[in-house]
Amino acid sequence: MKAVIQRVSSASVAIEGKIVAEISAGLLILVGIEDADTKDDIDWLTSKIANLRIFSDENDVMNLSLKDVNGDVIVVSQFTLHALTKKGNRPSYIKASKPEIAIPLYESFVQQMKFEVGKNIQTGQFGADMKVALINDGPVTIIIDTKNKE
Repeated sequence: MKAVIQRVSSASVAIEGKIVAEISAGLLILVGIEDADTKDDIDWLTSKIANLRIFSDENDVMNLSLKDVNGDVIVVSQFTLHALTKKGNRPSYIKASKPEIAIPLYESFVQQMKFEVGKNIQTGQFGADMKVALINDGPVTIIIDTKNKE
């Protein structure tokens, strides 16, 4: 499971011109799912994200977590995070899970994230053509791959 975590001062997701998710300060999380992903990946990743100390404290030091600042979250499915670009110029998405595998894992990720932060999580719509807007605060962008825990 791969995630791109962006600290935002605001973010939104629109589908067919209608805003379906909108937050102020918090995290926009793009998540990519592959067939090898499990509940263990979800549990580890959601805990890691909820506890990342990437928000500024009173001394302007990144020392606070999403939980500490009571930040909001939008989670968006992003199969293109599993793009393979080694050959040619057209990315291959063979590693990205098909919807029948990815959707239950994505929904489980959202539910576990809700549990971790103790509040509702906003989402895009799996498989939809979404327009994601954000103001990256910092900018702070972190990439995590559960298959490469460093």
